Amino acid sequence: MHVVTPRRKGRRPLVAALSVLALAAGALSAFAATAAPAAAAASSGGVKIAYYDQWSVYGNAFYPKDLDTRGIAGKLDILNYSFENIDPVNLTCFEATKASDATNESDPNAGDGAGDAFADYQKSYGADTSVDGVGDVWNQPIVGNFNQLKKLKAKYPNLKIVASLGGWTYSKYFSDAAATDASRKKLVSSCIDMFIKGNLPVQGGYGGTGTAAGIFDGFDIDWEYPGSPNGHTGNHYSANDKANFTALLAEFRSELDAYGSANGGRKMLLTAALPAGQDKIAQIETNKVGQYLDYANIMTYDMHGAWDATGPTNHQDPTYQSPDDPSTAIAPGTEKYSTDHAITAWTQGDSAYGIAGGFPASKITMGYPLYYRGWTGVPAGSNHGLYQSATGPAPARSLSATAGTAYYKELTGIVDNPSDTFYDASTQSNYFYNGSEFWTGLGAQSIQAKADYAHCHGLGGSMMYSLLDLDSSATLFNKIVTATNGSAAGCTPPTTGGTTTGGTTTTGGTTTTGGTTTGGTTTTGGTTTTGGTTTGGTGSCTAAAWNSATAYTGGAVVSYNGHQWTAKWWTQGDVPGGSQDVWTDNGACTGGTTTTGGTTTTGGTGSCTAAAWNSATAYNGGAVVSYNGHNWTAKWWTQGDIPGNNSQAVWTDNGAC
Repeated sequence: MHVVTPRRKGRRPLVAALSVLALAAGALSAFAATAAPAAAAASSGGVKIAYYDQWSVYGNAFYPKDLDTRGIAGKLDILNYSFENIDPVNLTCFEATKASDATNESDPNAGDGAGDAFADYQKSYGADTSVDGVGDVWNQPIVGNFNQLKKLKAKYPNLKIVASLGGWTYSKYFSDAAATDASRKKLVSSCIDMFIKGNLPVQGGYGGTGTAAGIFDGFDIDWEYPGSPNGHTGNHYSANDKANFTALLAEFRSELDAYGSANGGRKMLLTAALPAGQDKIAQIETNKVGQYLDYANIMTYDMHGAWDATGPTNHQDPTYQSPDDPSTAIAPGTEKYSTDHAITAWTQGDSAYGIAGGFPASKITMGYPLYYRGWTGVPAGSNHGLYQSATGPAPARSLSATAGTAYYKELTGIVDNPSDTFYDASTQSNYFYNGSEFWTGLGAQSIQAKADYAHCHGLGGSMMYSLLDLDSSATLFNKIVTATNGSAAGCTPPTTGGTTTGGTTTTGGTTTTGGTTTGGTTTTGGTTTTGGTTTGGTGSCTAAAWNSATAYTGGAVVSYNGHQWTAKWWTQGDVPGGSQDVWTDNGACTGGTTTTGGTTTTGGTGSCTAAAWNSATAYNGGAVVSYNGHNWTAKWWTQGDIPGNNSQAVWTDNGAC
């Protein structure tokens, strides 16, 4: 039997698989924020993060091997394995094979003690479903998903895998575990011991000391939600959660860094699935948590759905607010749900809710739903079913098994049919209507619009939930990856559907901000000292001049004071060479004449002074290396990605040395 609970407003699915395992999933809430932020200079590329659900191996028969054969693993940077739970008694990470009541949303104890140790490390894989084509044998220390993930990492050494803690049903005890310094240390140390050091409890003949070591590269914290009564029924929450959430992330960061340092300088990741509604964002210290996180996966979907059974129909993931949106504004503000409002609240704040803002845009990933929400009995109206009444949720499909929700692979006859596909330019959203059923979710146009928004606002990349929703060709996934790897054609928000806010674009040293052009400065020449001989550089700095008003993302290259500089992370107003240590000095601009040890070179063909790139070294964003006669700067954390010869677009070419 395969059962799935309704995806409610602000929730990820709760999924059970097999008659003995009803497993909880994560949840998402996406709501709106304040006015649109001013766009940063357009960027290109970005991190790709996706969730692989623990229960995918049951009714969907979606195995870790499929991440290989469908071409997914090689295009991802981070795979989030979801979800692990918190022991209600000990407030620690734990493993158990115990079903949650995934069909009963009103049960306050639905996730207590629940888990799927069987799927994690006790389920045997045959040769036909194993990543490397080798079936499990009886005397292995572990089998299951964990062993398959280990094989996947061996095949894709650049892929990072993190264990996602919590989710919709498993967030009940976060508040308790985060309440004191002692309880935080207890939780974090137990999670590191179990999932990073790999000390799994012996169950079903599997597990033991170190049996899962090396599989996970960190954690994704999916607490839904700190300080909020709007999580799962029965969730614990407190007014102290706001500060305690920050302290919990700080503890994870500290212990992960300590482990990494003790193990060859290994980079350990810490990410979090975070809300997109002001009411929930207000319970998080947005100006503090960024220092501990590598990425914030903002859950920019589930804004509308068939929990409003009779409608009106609406978009589940609008990028912008539409003036035609009939839904109620989020009290006490005036905004309605949209990605733009959410991102603005995180980065710039929202005074109506007391949100400080200040989260680095370059650490934000935009959430993409790989599933759809729908209604039936919807009249066409004036706009193909949009904002119309309904007779109820769309009928359940066989795999998603939930009225009002369906996977992409269950709707290909509708969402891939051009005659059923529509695009709302005001919200930059696709929707699908076949005369009776109305479905809201991703299409080619909305995927590109979201990626353009991310590039124009300097966001870190994309997050996808969940991979099991995909068809066998991974259609949506590939569209998202292509759009994320590209760059925006333009950075102007829509002129329809509300207020148009000017962005910031830097071209050839001239910066245009919000429709006002300010002259950029190009620095020419400079002084270069190499090998004890000083000569005046006569070439020009080709990178755009640094501008104090421009927001730069990690990897951005500017010219300032005769040198080229690369941003290590998101920055605005920090002078290159200043005390903030934000900028890496790439040296005097090339193209002139440089004397090195008595030898004169021209046009940047002199010696490379940066340390040579090493495939075994883990580099952080802003690190500069030399490779193949050029200097390169890392945009984000990387290991093993060859400068200039990798699909991940991790390295910025700073030109010939």
